Amino acid sequence: MNAPAYTRAAALPRILTERIVVLDGAMGTMIQRYKLGEADYRGTRFADHPKDLKGNNELLQFTRPDVIREIHEQYLAAGADLIETNTFGATSVAQEDYDLAGLAREMNVVAARLAREACDKFSTPEKPRYVAGALGPTPRTASISPDVNDPAARNVSFDQLRAAYYEQASGLLEGGCDLFLVETIFDTLNAKAAIFALDELMEDTGERLPVIISGTVTDASGRILSGQTVSAFWHSVRHARPIAIGLNCALGATLMRPYVEELAKVAGDTFISCYPNAGLPNPMSDTGFDETPEITGSLVEEFAKAGFLNIAGGCCGTTPAHIAEIAKRVGKYQPRCLHDGVFSRLLAA
Repeated sequence: MNAPAYTRAAALPRILTERIVVLDGAMGTMIQRYKLGEADYRGTRFADHPKDLKGNNELLQFTRPDVIREIHEQYLAAGADLIETNTFGATSVAQEDYDLAGLAREMNVVAARLAREACDKFSTPEKPRYVAGALGPTPRTASISPDVNDPAARNVSFDQLRAAYYEQASGLLEGGCDLFLVETIFDTLNAKAAIFALDELMEDTGERLPVIISGTVTDASGRILSGQTVSAFWHSVRHARPIAIGLNCALGATLMRPYVEELAKVAGDTFISCYPNAGLPNPMSDTGFDETPEITGSLVEEFAKAGFLNIAGGCCGTTPAHIAEIAKRVGKYQPRCLHDGVFSRLLAA
């Protein structure tokens, strides 16, 4: 699969052949540490909004940009090459829950600018930093009924998702993102709507950005929620010619390993990404997850040693300390080669 000529992050394909690139960790975990209240989310702009807003993390780029900026910079200081925008839920579809759908595009512009400023501050010619515009799955699903008594029922259409993703991606592009990350995919039809929107936007603007596509395996069946195995998932989205395909979120690295290995085998002509949770959820833990940076780092290191990875990072429960540990450990290994079988090879000292 020949990569398109990118108008942004043009050096990223080459960098991915030279070393394992590090993605940042969880935004939500870090925001929780600030113990923000309703007033922080409202600020002055939303002081009179009729709905509760606490937990709508995407509002913080308006009301507490200092928090978002500080989190980005902590991950960059930990060694992250790619920084995700704080836009996981910044679609009109997701923001309808807060009666803020009309703010979706502005949310993405501002979020991308915050991440852009942080990356520019830390970038060097030897280690460029890139802004990954994050497109989350939305709280609705195009291929699964929300009503167990009516299998044909749907609460969102493909066209609604496509329009929402187009609006989101347009804002991210204007704000200065370098690539797009369609992540935590539990429904391949939702992902196809995002891919369609990205293709449409890039055709309309003449820009061509790398796209990373990342699914989530929801249980030990090895399938995403809409029923596909990871191999079937790859074959459903490979037409998008993503710079990388991977898995993130739901399972910790231990349970995710066979599925990352499967992807590394079947997706021979693209790069592989993996950013797992810090184990399984534990409400009693400080981060909500059990694994320490050393545990998560050692598990991701094993993936690198086995030759599965080109991009490594963390999802729920991971902190800058987790990312620093991952960066230190995976930096010892060669990245996975396109078209090659899996292998294990230490970099020459």
